[in-house]
Amino acid sequence: MEKRIRGFERVTGYSSVSLPERKTAYSAGYDLAAAEDIILESGTVTLVPTGLKAYMQNDEYLGVHIRSSMAIRHHLSLINGQGIIDADYYNNSDNEGHIMIALFNHSKTAVKVEKNTRIAQGIFGKYLRTDTDCAQMIRTGGMGSTGE
Repeated sequence: MEKRIRGFERVTGYSSVSLPERKTAYSAGYDLAAAEDIILESGTVTLVPTGLKAYMQNDEYLGVHIRSSMAIRHHLSLINGQGIIDADYYNNSDNEGHIMIALFNHSKTAVKVEKNTRIAQGIFGKYLRTDTDCAQMIRTGGMGSTGE
């Protein structure tokens, strides 16, 4: 059996969600889509479910970025600029590692996002550690579980 290195899986209850893919040979990102119809109210942050989780090596992360078409056409942004999905977020006890996209609606009107609309892209990357790094904590939960 081939060793799994990195990729995406569906979370429980989202069996009809398509797994992300790159659209061209030189695309860096894997398109992440909304798993349900959702309304983004003006001036608010909404967590948009993707129905996905990501697995990767221990020294990797998944960077989540808004698709430029969503930002330009609909005046949306990620509330945190870029989302970071850590390797140990996968299959956590709180939410199974469900990737949620935190979108802020800058427009004056509500924006409807339909199921399967590509809203963000995920780019896998490696990170480096300092010489003095000694992190030992083990993740025990989902979003925000490593501290405020």
